[in-house]
Amino acid sequence: MLSRLWELIWADWIWFPEGHGWADFTDHDGKVYPKPKDLWATIPIALAFLVIRQIFERKVAIPLAYLLGVKEELRVFASPNPILESYFCRRSKHPTQIVMETLSKQTGRSVRQVQRWFRRRRNQDRPSKVKKFREASWRFTFYLFAFFAGLAVLIDKPWFYEMKMMWEGFPKMSLLPSQYWYYMMELGFYVSLLFSVASDIKRKDFKEQIVHHVATITLIGFSWLVNYIRAGTLIMLVHDASDYLMESAKMFNYAGWKRTCNCIFTIFAAVFIITRLVILPFWIVHTTWVYPLTVYRPFFGFYFFNGLLFVLILLHMFWAALILRMVVKFLPGNVRKRKLQRSHCHIFLTIFFLTY
Repeated sequence: MLSRLWELIWADWIWFPEGHGWADFTDHDGKVYPKPKDLWATIPIALAFLVIRQIFERKVAIPLAYLLGVKEELRVFASPNPILESYFCRRSKHPTQIVMETLSKQTGRSVRQVQRWFRRRRNQDRPSKVKKFREASWRFTFYLFAFFAGLAVLIDKPWFYEMKMMWEGFPKMSLLPSQYWYYMMELGFYVSLLFSVASDIKRKDFKEQIVHHVATITLIGFSWLVNYIRAGTLIMLVHDASDYLMESAKMFNYAGWKRTCNCIFTIFAAVFIITRLVILPFWIVHTTWVYPLTVYRPFFGFYFFNGLLFVLILLHMFWAALILRMVVKFLPGNVRKRKLQRSHCHIFLTIFFLTY
């Protein structure tokens, strides 16, 4: 029964236009096509990324952090207390007032002293600025490399300039070596992020990060399986175009270079809006949603792929709204800017990182 269900799920009529199917991906006459087994290569690539990351952070990121002036905040550590430590680790990091009074009686300390202990203990677990800088610099390095690698892969391709050509010959489009490595590197990187999520900085959107990584891996993997590779490479390039700017803004924010951070943030906001709210929906998605209907009859794979893209666009609209709110709030002459006396980059990063 399971085998029949498996065959039904991967039936040709679900994922391909009429008259096409998985048999079209059989290699012939020197032409190579994407295959599910190719995705196993992302596991060793992901493990390699984890090793390279450790070397990079120790040999490059940490010295660069100190060179740019990243300074650690002096922290007062909580004094050892088995009762409070047990409650902190097993129950809650933010006990209620009633619990505070109970713990005060158990430890022989005043309620104020217990409150101070929990505050200091929470501060101990906060990641240091150097650790944040290390993570941001690693992601910046990859996204920068991925953007220019993607640009090199696509710059000489006709569908980079005439996007309708991404459907020419679909699904019998042979795989190029450059496309293979671009896909494997991107997918391997996101798999490595999923592997390292336990040791990375846990922000308030920890669960959302897990969902994001899984969704990204699913999207890239699905586009590989059904040979939406031309569209996939364009979509990955559009996303990488602003990600490295975001990470560099974080780096300079941790280093305290507010003016540089503000400048990069402004560029990031412009690139983000242009690539994700203009190029993606009006050029790429228009070509994946409208144009194919003039060539093929609709099929489930068509709706599934474009449905995922529309979800991405909705997320981009949400994030863009946060960006624009920050831009408007801190325009020159805004009274609130003088009252708050804070970098608009710092505030934006605090809010944006919780959802991005």
